[in-house]
Amino acid sequence: MPDPRSGPAHPLSVGEVAERSGVSVSTLHFYERENLIEAERTAGNQRRYRRDVLRRLSFIRVSQRVGVPLKDIRSALESLPSGRTPTRHDWERLSKRWREELESRIKALEQLRDDLTDCIGCGCLSLESCALQNPSDRLGSAGPGPRRWTVS
Repeated sequence: MPDPRSGPAHPLSVGEVAERSGVSVSTLHFYERENLIEAERTAGNQRRYRRDVLRRLSFIRVSQRVGVPLKDIRSALESLPSGRTPTRHDWERLSKRWREELESRIKALEQLRDDLTDCIGCGCLSLESCALQNPSDRLGSAGPGPRRWTVS
């Protein structure tokens, strides 16, 4: 006979979520404090998570891996429904919202990959090629930081 605690409606303990997601318990607590995920509390004050938290955790981890700040992740997750499991349509809407930002990140990463060997793009004149790409340090007059790598 199947265990009734393993059904789709059965909430998961913090340990079960940690095991299933590969995220440490302390990280789950941090995500909860940062309002990235939610937990309900039992009468004994133990955390219980709805199963859709596993998808949210995957989204958080992948987003972090590509450099998306937590504030942007939080904003994206806030656009998902909180009273029900997000549908495919909900995730598609979030994806469309992020498309432009992700394309911009991809462009910046490709530029970094292609230009890193020659110059960091800051006008420092520290490499031989800088004198050719940035004569008289003209980029230095635009202020500190990289100038050739700004994504428009």
